[in-house]
Amino acid sequence: MKVAIIGGTGVYDPSMLKEVQTLTVETPYGQVELSAGAYLGRDVYFLPRHGSGHSVPPHKINYRANISALKELGVCCVVSTSAVGSLNKDMKPGDLVAVDQFIDFTKGRASTFYDGEDGKVVHTDFSEPYCPYLRKLLLEAAKNLGVSMHQKGCYVCTEGPRFETPAEIRMFQYMGGDIVGMTNVPEVVLAGEAGMCYATVAVVTNWAAGISSTRLTHQEVVDSMNDSLDSIRKILFQVIESVEEDRDCNCRRAPDAVEVQEHD
Repeated sequence: MKVAIIGGTGVYDPSMLKEVQTLTVETPYGQVELSAGAYLGRDVYFLPRHGSGHSVPPHKINYRANISALKELGVCCVVSTSAVGSLNKDMKPGDLVAVDQFIDFTKGRASTFYDGEDGKVVHTDFSEPYCPYLRKLLLEAAKNLGVSMHQKGCYVCTEGPRFETPAEIRMFQYMGGDIVGMTNVPEVVLAGEAGMCYATVAVVTNWAAGISSTRLTHQEVVDSMNDSLDSIRKILFQVIESVEEDRDCNCRRAPDAVEVQEHD
């Protein structure tokens, strides 16, 4: 059983793993550096989404290389963390959310492994973008630890790196968005295409623009995320401990490929 955590550098606590080492994985999309170790006999990988020292902005992250590297390592389950702003009055700063849907407002990102170069068009079903099984484990872990977590939430992903305008936030609310961030798409899409179980625990770090009474700052996000780190770490590692070895899952089935048809 190989499990991966994708998140900010603060989420990773090397003291929880044994035999920690740094790996460099070559992929068709570029080179990826990540940490590897063991936890209760399971291989665990940690991939810092923004690179070491948070040096890569969200619109420049090599999402295809990241997911490709995990796939090459044999990872079957991925749990990610994401700092988000809230559009929903019931999701307050400091709250955790087990995301169940997303709305994609990214613009210039490579968002699929299937570019049609092999003469096939692939359409991947995303009725359930986030693995129901992993989401259940996240919610159970939070409950066991006495940590409150919203059972669902719709994540609006924007291009970044700027924060959103109040007008955009009003539109996202109208469309049914609950939280807003800059990194979950295309990460969740690529994981689905790669046949991986994938789930996200979002950390509400601030109210979104137009809802907040103050100007938004990155430091506000960092400070709020740091306050939640201990709970997040405990939840993530309880999930890793709970994942069943040989469980069958729809997430792990390859997407259907449809031959391109010629039309006059």
